[in-house]
Amino acid sequence: MAMTLFRGLRLNRFQLCPSVYVARKNGSLYCTLGSAQGQTATQEKQQTQLKTSQKSKSAKLEEILKNYEAVIGIETHVQLSTVTKAFCSCPYNYGAQPNTSICPTCMGLPGALPVLNSKVIEHAVQLGLALNCKLSLSSKFDRKQYFYPDLPKGYQISQFDIPIATGGYIDVDLPVEFGGGHRKFGITRVHMEEDAGKLLHTGNGNFSQEITVDLNRAGVPLLEIVSEPDMRTGIEAAEYAAEIQRIVRYLGVSNGNMQEGSLRCDVNISIRPLGQLEFGTKVEIKNVNSFSSVSRAIDYEISRQVQLCNQGQAGQIVQETRQWEEGSQKTVSMRKKEGLSDYRYFPEPDLPGVILSDQYINGIRDSLPELPEMKRRRYEKLGLSMQDVLYLTNDISVTAFFDATIATGADVKVVANWIMSDIARYMNDEKLSINDLKLTPKELGELIASIEGGTISGKIGKQILFELMAKGGTVKGLIKEKNLVQIVDPAEIEKVVDKVLASNPKQLEQYRGGKTKLEGFFAGQVMKETKGKANPGLLNKILLEKLKAEP
Repeated sequence: MAMTLFRGLRLNRFQLCPSVYVARKNGSLYCTLGSAQGQTATQEKQQTQLKTSQKSKSAKLEEILKNYEAVIGIETHVQLSTVTKAFCSCPYNYGAQPNTSICPTCMGLPGALPVLNSKVIEHAVQLGLALNCKLSLSSKFDRKQYFYPDLPKGYQISQFDIPIATGGYIDVDLPVEFGGGHRKFGITRVHMEEDAGKLLHTGNGNFSQEITVDLNRAGVPLLEIVSEPDMRTGIEAAEYAAEIQRIVRYLGVSNGNMQEGSLRCDVNISIRPLGQLEFGTKVEIKNVNSFSSVSRAIDYEISRQVQLCNQGQAGQIVQETRQWEEGSQKTVSMRKKEGLSDYRYFPEPDLPGVILSDQYINGIRDSLPELPEMKRRRYEKLGLSMQDVLYLTNDISVTAFFDATIATGADVKVVANWIMSDIARYMNDEKLSINDLKLTPKELGELIASIEGGTISGKIGKQILFELMAKGGTVKGLIKEKNLVQIVDPAEIEKVVDKVLASNPKQLEQYRGGKTKLEGFFAGQVMKETKGKANPGLLNKILLEKLKAEP
């Protein structure tokens, strides 16, 4: 069995651990500002978005829950964007060939000792502060014992009774299409730990012919965020998870990509009769790899548990781990849930305690960026609708583009409209992120100013916009190169209007006979003649005067 499991394991030459990342003082790890290593955050290429559920399903769930209340909590694992792993010098690159980034430490070989990466502590403090948590000035690591083929040591280095952060909360604004509203969800704890390896299954059909152990991921640093059981619906849970993703991306501590496993959610669900204070039996759901899956998995599990209760089979709801199957859209039992005693926690003897100084914490607090909740409140004060606010703050790259554009002096609402309409449509059609566009915030601001100043028309502005997004350049350069300056001379516009009316006598007679909608036809013909350069306001004024004039 062991030979089969480890058949695919290939060892590189052993790599020596680097110099100590964190200074030792009196048997403890002591963090100072000077110990932080430079870090380059992973560039975000795609944004996972929450899919809207059908109204009929929501109504059905409300009917099912009329006598019950769902209680939901989430455990979120965030993979940190550090250069090296948590306790050794091996790098981690998603998608690399199996077992090409391993050493004696992450393989769990006898005699190999862990050395803590100081960036893990720095990111943990950043996230703890961002989640409004109380930080532990003195914490420690523990061993969590369990056997699994991709856990070579037979235990995981984690934190048990003294996590680095506790007692926080996050604020969430629900989407308008789901009724809107503000929610506050509690955070029980944030703790540091290492990831396990990965089992790779090969073979045809439903049965794997070979299982290969890939230890590239073993030892990669994680932060586990445990929420309070404050959520009551799948939508609330999905929005909570989406907010966690936004926060870690704003901080730059993780790319938060669910499809890569950089952000993983385990959902805990129980139900209880309305008015009952005692919690029901908790069921954990794994393998939810998108926010829409979080919502749908919760809705299914709630329905399953309510149905069992209504049938007098509440005893069949047991504390277990279930897996969400995307294909069948249901949860299936994986294993009975372990208790804390099964893990046999005890303090990690090979790592000293972690001591944080007030100076270290305050230095990190002062360096925190503007977080999603702060941005949402600021954008609201600027006069934007909640729909606009939620769109603009969902992606840190979009919000950075928006802020840089309004810094040019452009009107806030006008900028939001351009980004959420034509620019968003172009990105969606071309499958690009806003960082991929050739358009810069400075040029978008210049384009808006050119339209509002009457240099070009809105129609010409859109043509220039698409040129800038695809090829780049400057607004002034394109206007000059293509001779796109708006015609604002009334006499010149009047000549074109006279020409159009003379060329379309039949339509002119119909207009004067009562078909006033033909005014749009004449305006279109004038725009065609001027290649869209006629000032719309002057055009409409002159055209209306000509149309109403006596023949």
